[in-house]
Amino acid sequence: MNAPLPSTAERVFALFLGLEQQARKAGNTEQLAFAMVNDGQALFGFRHAALLIAGRVQALTGISVVEAHAPFVAFVERATSALLKHGRLDEGHSIDPAQLDEQARADMNDLSAPHAYWLPLKSRNGETFGGLWLARDTPFSEAEQSLLRQLADTYAHAWLALQPRKPWRMRWPRKKLLAVAAALSLLLLIPVRQSVLAPAEVVPLGGRVVAAPLDGVIAEFLVKPNQSVAAGDRLVRFEATSLKAQADVAERALGVAEAELKANSQRAFADAESSARLDLLAARVEQKRAERDYARQLLARSEVRAERSGIAVFADAERLTGKPVQTGERLMQIADPSQAELRIELPVGDAVALQPGAEVALFLDSDPLNRHEAQLERSAYEAQTTAAGQLAYRLDARFVDTPPRVGLRGTAKLFGDRAPLAYYLLRRPLAAARQSLGF
Repeated sequence: MNAPLPSTAERVFALFLGLEQQARKAGNTEQLAFAMVNDGQALFGFRHAALLIAGRVQALTGISVVEAHAPFVAFVERATSALLKHGRLDEGHSIDPAQLDEQARADMNDLSAPHAYWLPLKSRNGETFGGLWLARDTPFSEAEQSLLRQLADTYAHAWLALQPRKPWRMRWPRKKLLAVAAALSLLLLIPVRQSVLAPAEVVPLGGRVVAAPLDGVIAEFLVKPNQSVAAGDRLVRFEATSLKAQADVAERALGVAEAELKANSQRAFADAESSARLDLLAARVEQKRAERDYARQLLARSEVRAERSGIAVFADAERLTGKPVQTGERLMQIADPSQAELRIELPVGDAVALQPGAEVALFLDSDPLNRHEAQLERSAYEAQTTAAGQLAYRLDARFVDTPPRVGLRGTAKLFGDRAPLAYYLLRRPLAAARQSLGF
């Protein structure tokens, strides 16, 4: 006989026991944090979860490394701060948008799900040291909330068990402690050169941008990425069926206008009305000729040709083939392979004072053992959002020797002025403290 299928309650109970088992198997807080924000999706169906410890996001659903300046991270931390002001961090409850400020409510509509639940994590003495922000498209039922509160006790117990123990008190003599403190003070005053790391890419220098000359649909890319081209070579072909039809119609309209002008010119000797219409018909002929010439120009633009020699720099032809583009939209870039520069995206949190001519060292991902020297030329005054979603300053540097191949990416190390070792080590903590305390 076949075994009876488990009921819904039995499946829920099995999944719940599995979550507790995963929490107990975690070898460190990183593994436990990953399990807390990911493993519960099968049981509770949340869209995303965020683990906060001491008011800071430590883990997110589906994210391996948390970016401190990401919009969603800032929203969750701001929302929990609002809950702290209302005294609602010590109890598990569904989030009421009225408890949040105006900016947090707007971010919740844009970045989170409609229904969120706050699940606190408490220590043995009942103090809340963190919690889970759970969000999904439907409200959490009473049964689910009961399971979440029970699961929170397991998670809190496992988290506290994995915390490192406090170190034992050093029992050195007082004189020795003073000597060590003096040596550390002198060590912290040693001037060191400031340096930061940032992602970088080798880009063309002085390349010619190839833009769409008309509104239309791209039929075919006639070159491949990084292919060498000469001046006059065909690069892109637009769909020209409608353009050819427009040119033919304009040509026939011009022929009709010219025939009508010729006929009225012959009758003008005997017909005063025909003579009076000659200027109008001549203007119409010029209009039709201009329309014909414009249609021919559009037809000629359906094939984009290279204006200079170089290599065709673009990402993927399939992304644009068969899709409509607008006039002026960038298609590719024609660049000289021997002329390249380094483009750097310096995160806002790592920014230091950099002067033009500062030393830059590039380590390519494809060749991390070799160093390429460069010098900083330009730096942007305003930070912009990168493709990764973080704020960064754009910096341009020129290579001292032969530049690498265009398109290669790597990590750039930028060197600034010298500063005491204490400032070098405490620069970011001091900046974070100033932002938090406002002094």
